[in-house]
Amino acid sequence: VQVVESGGGLVQPGGSLRLSCAASGWTASWLCMAWFRQAPGKEREVVAAIDSDGTLSVVDSVKGRFTVSRGDATNTLFLQMSNLNPDDADMYYCAATWACGQGWRASKVYMYWGQGTQVTVSS
Repeated sequence: VQVVESGGGLVQPGGSLRLSCAASGWTASWLCMAWFRQAPGKEREVVAAIDSDGTLSVVDSVKGRFTVSRGDATNTLFLQMSNLNPDDADMYYCAATWACGQGWRASKVYMYWGQGTQVTVSS
């Protein structure tokens, strides 16, 4: 399975951005897929996930601003981010694994990772 993210870039504070992710190499069923972010010198933290059964989870810090969704094609994932602020400026990673259940927050649960896409929030 290969994971590729896209959609990062520069956005002004208060602006919006949509990240996309595609996990190729397995289309027989949905994987658990998640978005993580990481700032320099800090640990990678989960933002949101959709499990293989469709269960959706979002961390409290971005609820109401970020929306995670599946695409029409199997194993595609989006992250719609709105009202962005400088604290959201990070490298964003898409991750996938077979099923994540209650472990969706833990990076060690995910077997496949993308290379990351940079989100910069600045005026």
